[in-house]
Order: sequence, then structure tokens, then C-alpha cells
Amino acid sequence: MAKTKKQGSQAAARQELSMAGHIRKEWRLYSLMALPILYYVVFKYVPVLGNIIAFRRYKGGPNILGEYWVGFRYFEQFMTDSGFWQAFWNTLRLSIGYLLVRFPATLIFALLLNEIRKKMWKKTIQTVSYLPHFISLVVVCGMVKELLTANGPINQVIQSLGGESIAFMSEPGWFDAVYILSGVWQALGWGSILYLTAMTGINTELYEAASIDGANKFKQVIHVTIPGIMPTIMTLLIMDIGNIVTSGNMQKILLLYNPLNQERADIIGTLVYRMGITGGNFSYAAAVGLFEGVVGLILVSAANFMSKKFTETSIW
Repeated sequence: MAKTKKQGSQAAARQELSMAGHIRKEWRLYSLMALPILYYVVFKYVPVLGNIIAFRRYKGGPNILGEYWVGFRYFEQFMTDSGFWQAFWNTLRLSIGYLLVRFPATLIFALLLNEIRKKMWKKTIQTVSYLPHFISLVVVCGMVKELLTANGPINQVIQSLGGESIAFMSEPGWFDAVYILSGVWQALGWGSILYLTAMTGINTELYEAASIDGANKFKQVIHVTIPGIMPTIMTLLIMDIGNIVTSGNMQKILLLYNPLNQERADIIGTLVYRMGITGGNFSYAAAVGLFEGVVGLILVSAANFMSKKFTETSIW
């Protein structure tokens, strides 16, 4: 009898530990996941099936999967298209330049903000730095254009210092600076939130021990704060590297570029938009988009592998 009861309790324990048993027990909490899961299935996973038109001729109509197979025809087409390679290198240049400026700027801003001890000043700076993130992208780009016009405030300052007016939005050479600096301004405060959250988890006794050992504020940041948030730094870096060739900022570039700076502003995302939505060449655009996704997957996998090997931090 005792053995039977023991076996029954062990079976109940196994059932309790199993996923199905846990779902039955906590079904109310799991039910909250229904809408997010449905969202990702409908808007993220189901559209993946549309990549099939990259291998089929599609011209619209009742057959949403295309008319007939063409194999790698569209891949060969964009691989030999000089316009694609110009957009590809523009994407790399803008994304890498933006990453090299924004990533350290966001980290340094978070470190400086963490050192402010007066709560009122800290909250004020946080609020002011967060505001650009909540402004509509259309409004942000409109503000950038107004600031950089021939009679705008920036050109007026340049002229008051004895310089000549600069056509920032017309000269292709200025587009990188406009895109990167406006992006840093918009993302600086919001991007520091995760760093600040990670800093709150650092044991304060480590700072006290470092102070006793004679470490000043700068050395405490180098030897305590940065190692304490290193997993967060590497995780965000991996995600940013994976987004180097994606079209996350396509809307911003569409709002900023014009025929005069297009040679420097045209990226893969705008090429897909122009060829697919505007030009009606959906299969070509799907092939380019699929290529973009594959390259992004390779980059994030490589970054994750290197991070896991050298820092023991990884996403998976």
C-alpha cells in the first residue's frame, strides 16, 4: 500500500512538472499569451509563405502564389543589377555608420545619466531625452528638413560665422551625417533605458569595495559598471548587427531622400519599395527581400557565435 501511494505521488509530481500539467494549472496566465501568439502567427509567420513568389512569376490576380515557376531568375536578375549593388553598399555604409555612432553614444549617455545623484535633474534629463522617440517620424523628418533649409537656423549660424550656406538636403555627401545625427538624437534617450535598468541590478557593495580600494568614479565605471552590464551590451549589439542590412529605417530614408541625394540614400528597403509597390515587379522585390533576410540571419548568427565564444553571452 505504501509503495502504491509513493508511486502515485511520484506520478502526480511528474504531471505537475510537465508542460501540459503546468498549463492546466496556470491556464489563466497562459491565456494572456493568446493574442501575442496570434499576432506573430498572422503577421510574422504566415507572410513567410509569400516568399515563394521570389521563385515564381507573379503579376497580381487570383493566383496569389504566382503563375508559374521561374527558379532563380529574379535572383540572377538583381545580382547583375548595378542599382541593387549600389543600394546594398549604401545600406551597409549607412547602417554601420549609424551603429558605430549610436551604440557607444547611447552607452555613454546611460553611464553619465547613472552618475547623476539629484533625482530631479535625472528625471528631467530622462524626460527630455525620451521625447524625440515619441514624436512621429514624419514630424521628425519635417523638423530636420526645416532646420537644414537654405534659410534654416543651422545655415543662419554658419553664415553668421562667415561661412557659406550649405544645401544639406541636396548635396549627396551630407546625407550620411544628416541621417546618422538625426537618428542618434531620436534614439539616444530611449536606447539608454535597458542600460539603466541593467545598472540597477549591480550590487552596490561592489562600488563600496572599489571605493575602499582607491578607485575613483571613472575606474568604478570601467571595472564595476561596464562588466556588470556586459550581457546587456552584447545582447543589444548582436541584435543591432543582425539589423545591419534590414529595412528598419526605410520609412525615414523615404521621407528624407530626393532625386538629388538618391545615389547616397537609396538602400535595399527603398529599392524593394520602388520595384515592388511602385513598379509592380513583386517577384523581383520578393527575391531582394528574401536575400536581405538571409544575410541578416547569417550576420546575427555569426555575431551570436562570436559573442558566445569570447564573452559567454548569447541570445541562444
